[in-house]
Amino acid sequence: MYCIKCGAKLSDGQTLCPICETRVYHPDFTINEENTYPKIPFKSEAINRKGLMFVITMLFLVPIVLPVLLELGWRQNISWSGYASGGALIFYVTFVMPHWFKKPNPVIFTPVSFALTIGLLLFICYQTGGNWFMSFAFPVAGSLGLIVTATTALLYYVKKGCLYTIGGMFMALGVWTVLLEYDIRTTFKAYTPFHWSIAPLTVFFVVGAMLIVIAIVRPLRESLRRVFFIGKVKI
Repeated sequence: MYCIKCGAKLSDGQTLCPICETRVYHPDFTINEENTYPKIPFKSEAINRKGLMFVITMLFLVPIVLPVLLELGWRQNISWSGYASGGALIFYVTFVMPHWFKKPNPVIFTPVSFALTIGLLLFICYQTGGNWFMSFAFPVAGSLGLIVTATTALLYYVKKGCLYTIGGMFMALGVWTVLLEYDIRTTFKAYTPFHWSIAPLTVFFVVGAMLIVIAIVRPLRESLRRVFFIGKVKI
């Protein structure tokens, strides 16, 4: 038996030409389109999430605990090891620990991460003998933590009006840059010939105002949905 298109020689059981993939037709045989082999569904191996998280946690214990133990055994105090261990702990709590839970609540982990960051800044200030924690690190990091936590809580619990929330966040960040410059000037006596915070303040306020205007004007909202393919999110 030969292919009617390219003339290749075919075996009796073939239904497609191996050369040109033309369907083979033989008037004396009925072609069964069904597969002759049993269909066994393939199941991918499920990943043990808690087991994986346990392994990752054990790996993170090395940079968190080992530097402290080494410095305590070597110098009987904690200085540089606190920087490394604190940074590793903040990274673990922020990016790894939430995966222990099926539905992690970012409203809980966000302020915890900022609290650990403030604690690390306090440790660094103490170790370096500085006096910049209360006048600089605490107000700057604390206010930023409040802005991010409030934004996270509104986006998480309030199911609509996210443009209002994000617009307000941008405006709050603009004010935060002014606070940052003020704390730098008062703490470190770093006076500059111009107020650099005016530039980000203006940009953040313009962006925030634009988002709020889009949230108020319905045609703009609908246009935004179509352009960015936004689905059921209530913007």
